[in-house]
Amino acid sequence: MKKAVQPDFPAFEAEILKTWESEKTFQASLEARKQGQRFSFYDGPPFANGKPHYGHILAATIKDSITRYKTMRGYYVPRRLGWDTHGLPVEYEVEKN
Repeated sequence: MKKAVQPDFPAFEAEILKTWESEKTFQASLEARKQGQRFSFYDGPPFANGKPHYGHILAATIKDSITRYKTMRGYYVPRRLGWDTHGLPVEYEVEKN
């Protein structure tokens, strides 16, 4: 009987990421939808006023799923880190220090 080959998922992922980077796949995806209706998703910094924890993984997964879904539906969804949307909590932490 032939033994099943165990896939090396980390190596497979690294290979795909290398291809996406060399072919600029994500940038091409954005460029292809540039004329589509824009979908904005405002996101704040994940750790503005607290330490990272597993709850951030769930929120990040949901946010990523929404932007990917909208992209697949033809919307133009530029991604930008959301450090501009959490000013008050950050200022509060700075003032406390």
